Amino acid sequence: MVFLTRLPLPAIAPLSGSLNGPLAEGAAARAMGWFPLVGALVGLAGGAALALAAALNLPPLAGALLALAATVRLTGGLHEDGAADVADGFGGGRDTARKLEIMRDSRVGSYGVLALVFSVAIRAAALAALPVPVAVAALVAAGALSRCALTALALALPPARRDGLGAAQGRPAASTVLLALILGLAVAGAALWGIARLGADAVALPLAAVFLASLTAVWAMAALARRQIGGQTGDVFGAAQQLAEAAVLLTLAALAGGAR
Repeated sequence: MVFLTRLPLPAIAPLSGSLNGPLAEGAAARAMGWFPLVGALVGLAGGAALALAAALNLPPLAGALLALAATVRLTGGLHEDGAADVADGFGGGRDTARKLEIMRDSRVGSYGVLALVFSVAIRAAALAALPVPVAVAALVAAGALSRCALTALALALPPARRDGLGAAQGRPAASTVLLALILGLAVAGAALWGIARLGADAVALPLAAVFLASLTAVWAMAALARRQIGGQTGDVFGAAQQLAEAAVLLTLAALAGGAR
């Protein structure tokens, strides 16, 4: 929760036992197993904002944008920032060193701005196309699945640089990746089952399809990062999460539209 959100929570360091002290080596990698639960909570916060907007009779697109704004507020734009940096680095750098240098620069260029615009627009459009109960469940499922797939990326790719977030967090064990996948599937399955319980019989959303969509998006980012910079960074994780979330929401919107 401390790593993935901006909630004012104290971090008890395993190494020193003190609040906000130095974390033990590999602590961040071990915590990855629980990423899907945090992602589900972030998605639930967005769903609450969307439901409130619907209760106030706001247009679907306005509700979708408010939902995404709620998730950004909760995470501090952590993943959006990574997506913008990756777009700038991969789009503007001529070689690996230059790409990494651009990604570390706090300034946002034209590629980064466009990446943010398309990320928000695509996810908002997908949410706006869904009935409110389905959209709430979609946010929870997308939040969980987009973060559980990141653990597989962390295991598959080495850090692209010796310092930075990607190197500092360490690489998760296979058991940690398995835990994240199980939790992600369980949360997403529960959310999609909840849709049927709410009476949305026309939306028979197969869990396998949305899970495959999230994994495909993360695999594509992993392949691109390996080719561009030879590994992963914290920004690559952010970009992968944005791609996976968009893939899940688009898949759910397509399935729901085809069922009607």
